[in-house]
Amino acid sequence: MNNQRIVRAVKTHSGFRQDIGIFVRSRWESNIARYLNYLKSKKQIKDWEYEAEVFAFPVERGNRFYKPDFKVYNNKGSIEFWEVKGYMDNNSRIKLDRMARYYPDIKIILIEKEQYKAISKWKKLIGGWE
Repeated sequence: MNNQRIVRAVKTHSGFRQDIGIFVRSRWESNIARYLNYLKSKKQIKDWEYEAEVFAFPVERGNRFYKPDFKVYNNKGSIEFWEVKGYMDNNSRIKLDRMARYYPDIKIILIEKEQYKAISKWKKLIGGWE
């Protein structure tokens, strides 16, 4: 019997997206960016940025920083951060827990499978959806 390890390539869909003008880490992120552009075009939000801010945690070990996927500027001046998660791993859970603890006034909107499916219903109105 051959003891070779079988290594399977993990397809990431990261890369520069011409239509949104940014490098993203996944298809979901690119589609959420397109959705945010759609909301902006309909004047439902003022603007958005990708990975615009880094939050530091006052801890000595482990996850010391968190960079949300999207910073969303609402029309009335409030700001919220959108985090796109196809799956929730332990590191992500720790970062979100630390955000709640150290930055309780920062609003984080978690886009998981259920929320993504609801947003994807708009894809016919949004160009370039992957």
